[in-house]
Amino acid sequence: MAKAIEQPVPGITVGHALLARSKGVPQPVDKIVHDGDTINIAADGNFGVRMLGVDAPEVSFELPRNPDFPDHPKSFVKIEHPAWTDFLTDPFAKGYKELALRTALHNHLLTKVGPQAAANHAVHAAPATQALKDMVQGDITEQGLTNETFRLRLAFAHEILDRYGRLLCYVNREQKLKPRPDPYNERMLAAGHVMPYFIWPNVDPFVRQEGRVADAVPKPGTARAIAEAGALGRARHAVQAARQAGLALWDHANPLLLHAFELRFLAQRRAPDRYVLDLSDNSRELMHPQSYFRVPNPEDRLFVNAEHAPLFHEKGWSVPPL
Repeated sequence: MAKAIEQPVPGITVGHALLARSKGVPQPVDKIVHDGDTINIAADGNFGVRMLGVDAPEVSFELPRNPDFPDHPKSFVKIEHPAWTDFLTDPFAKGYKELALRTALHNHLLTKVGPQAAANHAVHAAPATQALKDMVQGDITEQGLTNETFRLRLAFAHEILDRYGRLLCYVNREQKLKPRPDPYNERMLAAGHVMPYFIWPNVDPFVRQEGRVADAVPKPGTARAIAEAGALGRARHAVQAARQAGLALWDHANPLLLHAFELRFLAQRRAPDRYVLDLSDNSRELMHPQSYFRVPNPEDRLFVNAEHAPLFHEKGWSVPPL
């Protein structure tokens, strides 16, 4: 499917647009040019959306190259493919591009990879994918709409696009009457089909942010208050309930072993680079990106991009060097 925003090469994000439409009809230039620096446009293609605050098991991903496996596919490959079993059996094997990890994180990952890791990931990815499909289809049916008339409501946080050109937002069905149902992001968390993946400052509407990004930096020693506030607190408690009940990814007999973001950084051969604020502790320190696993419960991890770490340092947080 054609994309309205895409990355033709890594690091370059471009968009494609048409002249603005009115009731589906292209408008003349004198209608779409508002002034000397404003043009009204319509997207030429489809938008990809990355739901904020959640991280689902990967259905497919790009395999890293290894000369010892010349027959492996060289593009996005479904996780159930035998090549993923080969890779996740030992992602630190000779032949793969070196991945600089601290000893503690390396040892932690060794407890999660192995011959069963790919199959375990795939068996959880399929139900998560189907669950989201069912939620959307259920909303279409409940509202008495069709695929042509159903509309989605997108709520954005501070950052609008991710590195792949996808919109970053909370997604819900369009509904004028209140109360609205929970966004799909939160419904998926409560059902246990996705891991929480809270990334500051894109925690809206979990925590309402106003003004400049720098103004949104929390005071040191206030993590527990942040964690219990509003929708973020409700989302965290929903995850705790899902884990205790053994739902989906938290299945007591077969829980998800390797989290999706771990699979990604192993495959991309790049060490994690987001700092971590422990929401269960009122410390005054951001944890090093490679120490995320020291916060045992994923809902207690608030990730902070490296480019935002200086803002925390200025606010009084202790920030270790990368």
